[in-house]
Formats: sequence, structure tokens, C-alpha cells
Amino acid sequence: MAVFNIQPIVTSLNAVRQDWRIAQHRSREPGGREFPSPQAIARILEDLKGVLFPMRLGPLDLRQESEDFYIGHTLDSALHALLHQVRLELYYQARRQNIEGNALEARAVSAVQAFASALPEIRRLLDTDVLAAYQGDPAARSVDEVLLCYPGVLAMIHHRIAHQFYKQGLGLLARMSSELAHSATGIDIHPGAQIGPHFFIDHGTGVVIGETAIIGERVRIYQAVTLGAKRFPLDANGELQKGLPRHPIVEDDVVIYAGATILGRVTLGRGCTIGGNVWLIDDVAPGSHVTQAEFLGTGTCDPAAEGTAQ
Repeated sequence: MAVFNIQPIVTSLNAVRQDWRIAQHRSREPGGREFPSPQAIARILEDLKGVLFPMRLGPLDLRQESEDFYIGHTLDSALHALLHQVRLELYYQARRQNIEGNALEARAVSAVQAFASALPEIRRLLDTDVLAAYQGDPAARSVDEVLLCYPGVLAMIHHRIAHQFYKQGLGLLARMSSELAHSATGIDIHPGAQIGPHFFIDHGTGVVIGETAIIGERVRIYQAVTLGAKRFPLDANGELQKGLPRHPIVEDDVVIYAGATILGRVTLGRGCTIGGNVWLIDDVAPGSHVTQAEFLGTGTCDPAAEGTAQ
């Protein structure tokens, strides 16, 4: 049996960790885990998906007459598990910002209660997303197929939940939730993005939607679409400015085809259609049709110009 000389490695790793903690002004006091756990969030999300759609995403042996009992038991368990993760994030925030932690317990309970109260509205929004996918895809045979199989719907389940975390100031939990969907689907939606009802992502792989994007109702996008930022302003210290509006606004009834890239705080007007592989950095007028072959690069579109960009 081989015997490895690991003690010098353990000692060196300890030194590296301590150097990092000193550089990041982290406490060196002994204690337990200081951060939320992606594994715990994954388990909580699985429970929440069952709570939202018990007969399709819940346990295999669930019967309709037991739905409310299952939902009550599972929701109570999930919320208590979530409360622990929220506490970890709030204390993490407090340490980083040198905030007194006396009121954090009440804030944690309030945040979890607010999240729980939002679950019926999350379910209503997801129902519109499922219908949008079913009605927008001729290959879909049923709403159940859409919910059980479509990566765009899975990404939106995670996003609707993650967005609520984001609104409660729980950015780390929100990002963990969205990245779980990103890993599973290839769809990268920042939890801060505001997305209206009846949203459909077809196919989905490679879709990127940035933090400050605002998307209206009945919007449909296809694979490899990017709603991104054009530039990243720096502050007086040369560091990136955080939180500035820097992603597109997509109004109601817009369709964006595969491979399109829309960058910056531009507006895609109501009812416009953006063709595949188009690159846009300027506003698009309502009702316009922009295609790669016809796009002349001025960034403005005339809805009366029979699909050409003027």
C-alpha cells in the first residue's frame, strides 16, 4: 500500500488559506461554516419545485388528495432550511460591511416570510411561461411535456425564485439559484433581470440575460441570444461601477431569433422582430423587422421600411 507524504501539503495549504484570509480581512477565529451552501440551496430548490408543481415535480407516490399535506410539510421544512442559509448570508454581509448583527435574526425571518408569501405569484407567473412555451412551439404536445422537459422552463423556475431572493437583498443565494439552472441548461439569467409574464426561451443553450435587463410581456427568444452590456464604466479609483443600468430594455411582444446580440441600455420597441445573428447597439423602433442581410448599421429602424434598417 502506497504511503503519501501529505503533511507538508497540508501545512502549505494552511499557509495559503491564512494568507488569503489576511488579505481579505477575514476572521481567524475558529468556527463553523460562514457562507451559504450551494448544496443546501439545491436541496431547497428541489423542495420548492415540488411545492410549486406537486403532481409533476413532487414525489413519485404523491396523490392529489394529499397535495396540501405534502405542500405544508415540505414548505415548512424548506423554509426552515432556507432561514439557516439566509442567516449565513446576512451575517456574511454584516461582516463585510462592518454592520452590527443584533437585528439580523429579525431581518432573516422577515425575508423568508416575504419570500414564502411570493410563492403563489411565482406559480402564476410560471403558469404563463409554461403556456407561452406550449403555444409558441409547434413541437410541444402538452403543457406537461413543456414543464417536465423544456430547459427554458427550468431556467425560468429558477429565475422566478432567484429574482425574489435578489429583491430581498440576498444576492449570494440568488446567484447560487440561477447558477444551478445555468449549469443544467446552458441558460445564464442574472437574478436581477426583470422579466414579465408569458416569457419563452426556445432551445435556450447559450442565452445570456444581464442583471439590469428589463423584459416585457409575451417576449420570445431563441438560443445563443445575448442581452448584454456594451461597456463597463470605471469609478475614480479605476474599479468597475456596480449596479448601473447597462442592459437592454425589451418591450412587449418582441421576438429575438438565434444568435442575436443586443448590447447596452437600448430599447427594442413593442412588437419588433430581431433576426438571427444580428448585432445591435442602438434602439429599435416599435414594429420593426431587423435582419442581418438588411441591417445597414445605423442602429435605427423604420417600421414602414419593409423590414430594412434605415
